Amino acid sequence: MNLTNERKLAARAKVLGESADAGAFGELAELACSESALVRRLAASALGKLAGILEAAKAVGVLLPQLADTHPQVRQYAAKALAAYGTGAEKALPVLRDLYRNPSEKDYVKRSVAAAGKNIRAALALAERNTVRTCSRCGKQVEPDEYARSQRFFQRTYCDICFDQTATARRNKETQIEDKKNIRTLDGTLVQSDGERRIAEWLAAKDIAYRYDARLRIIEGFQIRPDFYLPEYDVYIEYWGMDTPRYKAGMYLKQDLYMHAGKRLISLYPEDKAKLDEKLGGKLQKMQRKKSNDPHEGKG
Repeated sequence: MNLTNERKLAARAKVLGESADAGAFGELAELACSESALVRRLAASALGKLAGILEAAKAVGVLLPQLADTHPQVRQYAAKALAAYGTGAEKALPVLRDLYRNPSEKDYVKRSVAAAGKNIRAALALAERNTVRTCSRCGKQVEPDEYARSQRFFQRTYCDICFDQTATARRNKETQIEDKKNIRTLDGTLVQSDGERRIAEWLAAKDIAYRYDARLRIIEGFQIRPDFYLPEYDVYIEYWGMDTPRYKAGMYLKQDLYMHAGKRLISLYPEDKAKLDEKLGGKLQKMQRKKSNDPHEGKG
């Protein structure tokens, strides 16, 4: 882009930011994708100035990708703009957190990111205090401490009575699951099936650390227990050992949860037991190559 055109677009972004006009969104969205870092930065700044005028979801949808911009000042101004959208920018919090934790990020970007996160969380807390919550089971209005307790353990809203009933049912289910673990692997882990035994022993033979049947909170409202989690790879393994319609329905739901949570999953089936080097080892190698080639990997 030549200097004259860049200056023209930069000036236009500034004018749009001062316009107090919701109709400026379309043009700003285009400027946010400019080849010029200066123009992209000023477009982000303008979107922030129009907070309260623009539809938050649309503005945040443009600003979020800018947090991954190659130019640090664009990331900085995108963070500042997101701060102005308060509760409307809640979905930006995980990205802001990752930027702040990135050891290679510029200090001035981190300061803006930290301030934005603080502002968004404060807005959410304020909105929370003015929100009436009801029990998802009985419909009774819950107190703040009841809400906090149930969210902490179940990611759902329960009154104390329903919380206790749900906790009891959960404990009974946990006991039933533990009772089914009657197959011991070579390293002493108790598992539920021959397929899980073979996977555990393959991992141990390859000196790959794993956690078996650990609880994992995937997405709000759901808790699932992955068969295996490999902390060194940040990969989950599920062994799908049955073929009934009900089992398959649960399998598809669980796979969907992993996908929407952005988790890396390896699915294994009974026919894979005899060829774990190919099915499991090959997939792990492929994931590691993809991870090492990802320019965004390691930013958090």
